[in-house]
Amino acid sequence: MKRLNQKRITWLIILAVSITAALIIFVKERFVMNESSPTVSFVQDHMTNPNGTLATYLQDASSDKADIVAGREALSESLGLWMQYAVAKNDQALFEESYELLTTYFLMPQKYIAWKLDAEGKSLVTTNALGDDFRIVGALLKAADQWEQGREAKLATASEISRTLSQSVQNKGYYVDFHDFANGKGHSSDTLSLVYVDLPSLQLMEKHEMLEPGTYAKYESMLKSMPDDGLFYPKTFNVATKTYTYDDTVNLIDQLIVANHLTATSRKPDKLIAFLKKEFNTRHQLPGQYKRGTRTPAVSYQSTSVYGLAIMLAVQSDDPKWAKQLYKHMITMRGLDANYPGGYVFSGNTHMFDNLFPLLGETALQNSLKK
Repeated sequence: MKRLNQKRITWLIILAVSITAALIIFVKERFVMNESSPTVSFVQDHMTNPNGTLATYLQDASSDKADIVAGREALSESLGLWMQYAVAKNDQALFEESYELLTTYFLMPQKYIAWKLDAEGKSLVTTNALGDDFRIVGALLKAADQWEQGREAKLATASEISRTLSQSVQNKGYYVDFHDFANGKGHSSDTLSLVYVDLPSLQLMEKHEMLEPGTYAKYESMLKSMPDDGLFYPKTFNVATKTYTYDDTVNLIDQLIVANHLTATSRKPDKLIAFLKKEFNTRHQLPGQYKRGTRTPAVSYQSTSVYGLAIMLAVQSDDPKWAKQLYKHMITMRGLDANYPGGYVFSGNTHMFDNLFPLLGETALQNSLKK
């Protein structure tokens, strides 16, 4: 009888310990996924210029050429990603700060967005960047739908930018990567990078009647019907020759941006997802670039942007298990430099998008777990 009681007590202790361990794991995961990301503080404390613009790099440096970004110069790309984060986090105050940066520094008198500013907020370029423009317009329209305060002003700004894109940043009936506004006539690219075909933003522009009828359907059809090489997507579309080009070395950031946009269509990026999941399970990481011909890594480094974008793709594809695996791996690279907690800093430096894409992925996962 005594032995039976001891066995029963032992069994109860084991059961209690198991339940406690499971609860700790559950609570820990919930806490990690619900806390405010330390990356936000890193961006605000270390990657923000005195005028409020977001620096491209942590360490200062000078740029020798106008089309090369260096040091504390600010990009419209960073502004758009930061605005997307504010909307996703439902942080109206942060969005208002970003909107003021847009209208004060980035929006030129001709109503185009300068793609780059110096650290003081001056534009030394006369060109835009289509993908950044779409991202910003999409964020403005989401904000207008989300918050009543300042709605009309945001809609007016989005409309002005959209009109400029339609009137000036087109060639042969297609949006193109950029237009040079240096003189009256200007010059437009003959290339459309497929990462710039931002279907979610175009969909919002159509909803708010900021596109010519049929425009969204045209670009949706483009992504649905574009070729691939059996796995990877092309890099660009030439609007003059109507031909696609591929890079021999494939950047996973580009592939994942296109894949995320594809989720808005009936053509799902299943082959790319299957490949990335297999690579992650086999290598326990995702190298930043691959050789297109052999499907093997072209580099040894990892890109935190790749993980942020892959998390977003996993969330869009309703695959929370994979999203959590990617997230847990991604944050092992966060805060490695004790001087910059919350930042993805390596060898004393970092690029802004290697912090903002992870932040967007993290937020997408958080929001999906709350549902």
